[in-house]
Amino acid sequence: MSTVVHVEGSQRGARSPASAVPARMTAVVQHVYGTTDTLAVEQVEVPSLEPREVLLRVRAAAVNPADRAILQGLPYVLRLVYGIPRPRTGIRGSDVAGVVEAVGVAVTQFGAGDEVFGWCQGAFAEYAATTETSLAAKPAALSFEQAAAVPMAGITALQALRDQAGLEAGQRVLVNGASGGVGTFAVQVAKAMGAEVTGVCSTRNVELVRTIGADHVIDYTHEDFTRSAGRYDVILDNVGNHTLAECRRALTPTGVLIPNSMAGNRWFGSIGRVLTALVTSPFVRQNLRPFFSIPKKTDLLVLVDLLEAGRITPVIDSTHPLGDAPAAIAHLGGGHARGKIVLTV
Repeated sequence: MSTVVHVEGSQRGARSPASAVPARMTAVVQHVYGTTDTLAVEQVEVPSLEPREVLLRVRAAAVNPADRAILQGLPYVLRLVYGIPRPRTGIRGSDVAGVVEAVGVAVTQFGAGDEVFGWCQGAFAEYAATTETSLAAKPAALSFEQAAAVPMAGITALQALRDQAGLEAGQRVLVNGASGGVGTFAVQVAKAMGAEVTGVCSTRNVELVRTIGADHVIDYTHEDFTRSAGRYDVILDNVGNHTLAECRRALTPTGVLIPNSMAGNRWFGSIGRVLTALVTSPFVRQNLRPFFSIPKKTDLLVLVDLLEAGRITPVIDSTHPLGDAPAAIAHLGGGHARGKIVLTV
């Protein structure tokens, strides 16, 4: 374990001579857009620190749909953000859990040896740098793998149900894609908020969705929830396999539909679906509320409280060593992961 390193001054790259942190590290690097075959395991420089940043020794990093989207450069319109003609940032991964190795001179919340989790840029590596406001102390009862599975999926589920839906105790919630990364958190968050929860999943995941707290489970291979008699106050659609009009059939007259799927064409992705929802919503009593989750430390701390109270538990589909990141991303792309896929470092 290295000692705490304070970075003097405001220039990136300053580091105490006493630092035990190596100059280079192993990382999974993307140089061009393409398939998982374009990823390479390489030796690169360890990130340097700004005054308010923390350097983590990465212990685990979760794989998210955004990692696959940026790898492929899809939808094409978002290359305006990712980078043209190649990604601006070569190391994928945002959800991270690890041990603090070094801190910038202005960091006050953490010190060397602290076990933390949160988000960063470039988690698929041995080390990653991020701001102290992007991290929280890891609950002692959670493994690093479990902790890494929480940030993006957990915050998305929380913000969708609490902020977009305004979910209240006693309301009926349907989670389409209940066995996926966001879905497994959404089922548990909705139950923690006092809702009656119905999860939609495939046959092999029915028992899993029941186990995490769903009151009812619909096996989509046998039943189409948009054609059933059930009506819901809130529908969180993580799949996008039904049109907005079809989903609205399953809502109460004043219900809330939250489209949360990246499904769409190669040029614009789900943007067309989002625009349709925004244009339609003012003309119907039901509320169509597409959104983009924004990571906030306050929401991460809400999840910490739920984790420590045992009200939510991360569901891990599989773990892979860092060098198997291409296989892990390919597995996610298959669309049948149960919970989260995590890299161990």
